[in-house]
This record gives sequence, C-alpha cells and structure tokens, in this order.
Amino acid sequence: MLGGKNILLGITGGIAAYKTTFLVRLLIKAGATVKIVLTESASSFVSPLTLATLSKNPVLTSFEDKKEDSTDWNNHVELGLWADVMIIAPATANTLSKMANGICDNLLLATYLSAKCPVFFAPAMDLDMYKHPSTKASFEALQSFENIMIPATSGELASGLHGEGRMAEPEDIIAFVNQYLSAGLPLSGKNVMITAGPTYEAIDPVRFIGNHSSGRMGFELAKEAARLGADVILISGPSHMHIDHESITLVKVVSGSEMYAAAHEHYAKADIVICAAAVADYRPKTVADQKIKKASDDLSIDLVKNKDILLSLGKQKKNQFLVGFALETENEIDNAIGKLKKKHLDAIVLNSLNDEGAGFSTSTNKITFIDKNSHIKAFDLKSKEAVAVDILAEITSRINA
Repeated sequence: MLGGKNILLGITGGIAAYKTTFLVRLLIKAGATVKIVLTESASSFVSPLTLATLSKNPVLTSFEDKKEDSTDWNNHVELGLWADVMIIAPATANTLSKMANGICDNLLLATYLSAKCPVFFAPAMDLDMYKHPSTKASFEALQSFENIMIPATSGELASGLHGEGRMAEPEDIIAFVNQYLSAGLPLSGKNVMITAGPTYEAIDPVRFIGNHSSGRMGFELAKEAARLGADVILISGPSHMHIDHESITLVKVVSGSEMYAAAHEHYAKADIVICAAAVADYRPKTVADQKIKKASDDLSIDLVKNKDILLSLGKQKKNQFLVGFALETENEIDNAIGKLKKKHLDAIVLNSLNDEGAGFSTSTNKITFIDKNSHIKAFDLKSKEAVAVDILAEITSRINA
C-alpha cells in the first residue's frame, strides 16, 4: 500500500524517537518517498543527519534554513499538500495537546494543520502521562478530527515503569497504516494465486525443454492485485523478472511438476486464481544423470504429458474464481471458449500470436477477455502493466457484482 506514496514523517521529542531510523528504512523498503520534519527537541534524541541519509531527503526542523548568503523558506503548506500520508511518531503528550487545540508554534504543527491527507499519530509517553485525563482528551479530540491513532503498547518504559505508553514498533506502525489504506480496496481481504513464466523440463543436467515466456504478464498481474489490496502468492517458473512487495509471496519453481505441486498447495486458500504460466505440455520420459554426449547425428527423446494444472484446479474448484490463459494461432475465440468449458473456468484471457506485439518476450500484449457466460471483450494493444489493470478490473467487476 505504501509503494509510490509520499510519506511525511513528523518526529517529536521523546526517547522513542530513536526507533524512527528503523521506521524510515521500512518505509523506504516499502517503496515510499519519505520527507521528515523534526521538532527542535526531537533532534536531541535522533540525528537529523542519520535521518537525512536514510530518507535521501533533507530533514527539516524550522521554517527557515539559514545559509551564508541567503535564507530558504520551508513551506509548510507545500509539505502538507505533497504528502499522501502523514505519520507523527513518536507523538508526545505535549505535541498531541497542541495538535488537539490548534496551537501552531513549530514547523511540524504548521504542517499538520496544512495536511490534506490521512494523519496517523503514534503516542509515546510514560504510564501516568498516558492515562492522564488531559491526554485522553487529546486522543478523543484528534480522532474526532478524523486523525488515526496507532495505539501505544504495554511494556517497559523509559522511567522503569511497566505499562501502557510504549510507542508501537516500526513494523507494527507499517502494518497498521497498510491495513488502514487497504480497507475498502476492491481486493482487500482476498487471497490471489497467480502462476507465471515458463517451466523447464530437464533432458540432462545441462539441457532442458522450455519456451520463450518471460513471466512479465504474471508479475504485472501480481503487482496489480497487490495494489488493489490482495495478498498474493506468485508461483513463477525460471524468469529474469524481480518483485519486492510486502503483500506478494514469490514461490520459485522450475518444472511443470513443481508448479503443479505448488499450485495445489496454495489453491485451497485462494479466492482468485490466475494461471498465466506457460507450462510445458510434455517432459522427457527419463532424465539423464550425466550430460548426453554427441554420439550420433540423431537423438530421440521420448516425451510424456505433464499433468494439466488448470484442468486439475478446475475439477477441484469450490469458491475460487478461476482464470486461465489461451495462446492461439487459429480459430482463436472458438478454441478459447472450448478450453474455458473443458477446464471449468470462470474466465479465460485470449492471446493471439497473429497480433503483432502480443505473446511472449514483449513488453506489450493484446487480449480478449471471455467469461463463462460467453461475454467477450476485446482490448487494444497495451503495455503488460496496463493489460494487468484491465484483467483485474474485469475480474473484480464480476466477483463484486
């Protein structure tokens, strides 16, 4: 949920400020762009230089940055408009009280009052301060302003006391924000399983039977499903594609048999299944233990059929919305509909190798989406990223109907 987001992190003067170095690293790892505003006292607990290095952005502490020959103005209005999300962590009792009462005596508070985005605050203070009626009043007031509180946890406090007031751990802050942002998305709470890429069927330790699939289409589908709020299991054959997303679990396989096993392992928990992999139809009957030498001009290899993953999933289908891919060269629509019915699919995505720019090893694709009611929708040639958006839009429109 944080990938590509502009995150404004406000840090106030509490001992828990030291944890923000870890929070910044997690935000960056999640793909966010991070800017940081510190109160004056916060810089006593955590180094602005450390935070600037981690965030790759200057850390702001006041309205003006004085230089030798000029003064630069830090515009709190621009900062507030820039942010997609603002997180104030740690949020001390002092800052919370000022936020609740509209007091604006530093850059962080001015930016908070200018923010147009969701604002999260993570309280951090000692036990008696946390339980004080004035602090509770601040919590209630801020939440009535539609700010989102990330509750403090219980544990050992800086004073040596044990109880409520400990700032949520950075990992928990990230999880809390992600959960909030994903709520209401079309695939929030859904589990999506996607197969991608080719399979390699070994002939000997050196050679294999494979195909030209890059896996790009499946990887783009995984990214789009995660963007829509889903938890994704991506089962991929050998591919040069990379993916790093907290909502996507990548399962690497090589052969069709391995993909079959992985798909069946995760199938029961899936709400949506998209089989975009180009699985080899056949594999060598026997695999040589050693490299086969060039002993003659001819070489014969006996092939046997791989198990049909899509067909087996279709037979076991319960509540899953099952989508297959069909790559055709003739009688495309008829063949695709035939495959859809035979394999008990809810929908099928048709590729035609007759369409320039479609199919394997390209950054584009041209598809026709066909559902089990024989509703057919053809799309223009697009980037595979855009095609993934179209495919998931068709799926979500049907499961949420």
